[in-house]
Amino acid sequence: MHVRLLFAFILLLSPTALQAQEIPAVFDMPLEGVTAYDSSIPTPEQVLGHKIGERHTVPHQLVDYFEAVAEVSDRIVLNVHAYSYENRPLIHAIVTSPENHARLEQLRENHLRLSESPNEISDEAIEDMPIVVYQGYSIHGNEASGSEAAALYLYHLAAAQGEMMDNALDNAIIILDPLFNPDGRDRFTDWANRNRGGVATTDPQDREHLEPWPGGRTNHYWFDLNRDWLPAQHPESQGRMNVFHSWRPQILTDHHEMGSSSSFFFMPGIPSRNNPLTPERNFELTAALAEYHAEGLDAIGTLYYSKESFDDFYYGKGSTFPDANGAIGILFEQASSRALTREVNNGELHYGVTVQNQFATSLSTLKGAIELKNEFLTYYRDFYAGASQFANASETKAYVVSLERDRTRGQALAQMLSRHRIEIYGLGRSVESDGMTYRPGSAYIVPVNQPQARLVKGIFETRTAFQDSLFYDVSTWTMPLAFDLDYAEIQANPARLLGDRIEDVQYDGGERVGGESDYAYVMEWDRYFAPRALYKVQKAGLHPRVLHKDTRVRVGGDYVDIARGSIVIPVTPRDRGAQLSKADTESLINQIIEEDFVRVYAIESGLARAGVDLGTPSSSALKKPGIALLTGSGTSAYNAGEVWHLLTERYQIPISLLDVDRVASADLSRYTTIIMSGGFYGDLVPTQIAQWVQEGGHLITTSSGTNWAIRNQLFELKEKEFDLDSLMADYPYDQLDEARGAQVIGGAIFSADIDITHPIAYGFRETVPLFRNSTTFYEAPESPGRLVASYSNNPLLSGYISEERLEQMPGSAAIVAHRSGAGRIVSFMDNPNFRAFWYGSSRIFMNAVFFSGAF
Repeated sequence: MHVRLLFAFILLLSPTALQAQEIPAVFDMPLEGVTAYDSSIPTPEQVLGHKIGERHTVPHQLVDYFEAVAEVSDRIVLNVHAYSYENRPLIHAIVTSPENHARLEQLRENHLRLSESPNEISDEAIEDMPIVVYQGYSIHGNEASGSEAAALYLYHLAAAQGEMMDNALDNAIIILDPLFNPDGRDRFTDWANRNRGGVATTDPQDREHLEPWPGGRTNHYWFDLNRDWLPAQHPESQGRMNVFHSWRPQILTDHHEMGSSSSFFFMPGIPSRNNPLTPERNFELTAALAEYHAEGLDAIGTLYYSKESFDDFYYGKGSTFPDANGAIGILFEQASSRALTREVNNGELHYGVTVQNQFATSLSTLKGAIELKNEFLTYYRDFYAGASQFANASETKAYVVSLERDRTRGQALAQMLSRHRIEIYGLGRSVESDGMTYRPGSAYIVPVNQPQARLVKGIFETRTAFQDSLFYDVSTWTMPLAFDLDYAEIQANPARLLGDRIEDVQYDGGERVGGESDYAYVMEWDRYFAPRALYKVQKAGLHPRVLHKDTRVRVGGDYVDIARGSIVIPVTPRDRGAQLSKADTESLINQIIEEDFVRVYAIESGLARAGVDLGTPSSSALKKPGIALLTGSGTSAYNAGEVWHLLTERYQIPISLLDVDRVASADLSRYTTIIMSGGFYGDLVPTQIAQWVQEGGHLITTSSGTNWAIRNQLFELKEKEFDLDSLMADYPYDQLDEARGAQVIGGAIFSADIDITHPIAYGFRETVPLFRNSTTFYEAPESPGRLVASYSNNPLLSGYISEERLEQMPGSAAIVAHRSGAGRIVSFMDNPNFRAFWYGSSRIFMNAVFFSGAF
């Protein structure tokens, strides 16, 4: 029987009177202002079959419960805003009074005026407005107590009776998002429930307590979704952004868990690590709301702290992203039981206790939001009313972004901007900056003077000076550098440069130059999806080649210049039995132009006017890659997931996920390419990998995967010495942690000089921005031809790095390529695919996938 039908049957047998004031969970706690609970609202136990806190509730049960409550409550409307990669629904409940629901769209539209027409909203109007509060839970799937609390909170909002609740529902619109990460939660809850016996054990070595790799923290592709609020590269984040920007809340809460022996944390974070773009009033209101959390936790005897850890710097986190959007972001961190109950340093921690604290701070958030409603709404209005003043104080008045070098990457950045309500305009007239001309039709412009002024600055600015030297996450995320785009800061009034507003950004720019060819086509390698197009050509049975020298050949009656790195696609392959029909080839060429937005030339003759002929020995045949990505225990799930997502989602290339503990028994001859994206690779036998390379395999290593390859002598690079102990010698004990932390590279952007004649660098220009968050530097290889890229003489583009670490960088190896027997090894010193928004350097990685056999 479906859970909702079952509940309807239960209701027929139940009295309709109000229940006593008692929360239906494994814990009890004082509930301010609640006189009774409405028995027509199903309790979690009636739908789930267990009380909240008795076991781990799986995602589909939470959805069932929210549906059951929404079906009978006139306080709740339930929506689906996205589907995960594993096709699980992401839901949110809109909770408010029935009277507000009757005019919900009118309230929403009126609320939007706070950011769109803030100068028209008076203080008197604010007094009559409800506050919008977005409360979200468990973005890390194995931090499970948040979603449990969300179910209990929904029950409370739907069923609680009393004047205090009536007032709250009249004065607030609550967006309750219980499942930020359903795929990760499903992995975790399935493991915890399947590995618990009839009596739970507190032993932290017990199987229930030790979920296997990759754990439930991340989404399907092993991404930390709490770093994706700004990049918004995943469906969970994109759906959430639609809800966020549709309602534009004044408060957003983000419920997490932390180490089991901790207590409970709530914002404010460490004051010296606040983002300087965030107004000081934000932190004052955060502190005011903190008093309500303290009151709520005091009432149930929970220990807590604030201001001593975590920060409000990176705008890509859930508790900081709202700060750039006029809202107050609040992080909650509850000590985790992980299992149902766990030994900790002060006794035992039960799952129910963790849920209770998350529930208590859900209530305290609502209470503070209601009592400080006018302050939050006024701040939100003033944040947007002050956007012009903020923009006028900025030296930079606009950012112009070129589409000439790679139209697709430029459009990908524009799509990201559009997700956050950032105004983008076509460039109305040509403008020059730093010797480069930006032209209409091939560039767009983003003015700072717009409602999202602070977010625009947060996305585009470079920053190298900081109040603090420690960061909870990255110290920079300058998006045009991550996308490797030509862009410029405009310091004059940009009004005369603005063309038409760009409302809907779609990929375009695929182009056929010339007509049909009976001889060959050449595809330029400068577009982001060119590797996807190349794989389609290979999969179709054609035999493409990559040019190693420039040429000039006849196309459409004229001669055109073709750059090295371009792909030659012969119409008639050498294997005549496998040849496609001319119609099939034409269809394929049209397909890659339309779907992959590449530029393709129809070649009339292989005889060059200048440079090499198309049949040149200065070209290499490209074999369709068969790829294995090393995964499992001993590898970085984050790094591996980034590669998995890049290849299969973005480039539609199938790969095999090969766990490290299975490599010894695996037939590695199936693979042309093995990728080691990072980890310590404990069970991996170096000699097996070395032999596979010697026999012709292509090994790609990134980050700590490169360190493993060097440490196990697959190739040689000399590590640069760094005497950390000497630097620490004069620090007293209580300053050592911070002094050591100051030598960490938490995430910064550096310039590298790249050898554009090397196949691994085809399609690039002489310098490229690279992300780095590791501190091991290597000397450039002495053997000629092995150095693909090295860090520039003045490498720091944006972010924090200590002076001592910065001294190591110039000339250090960034990307190297080695021959080893019949095989090849391409190694990146750091991660070119970081968090799926490094569109620039991920192209170098794709060169390694396709061109490793070409040097």
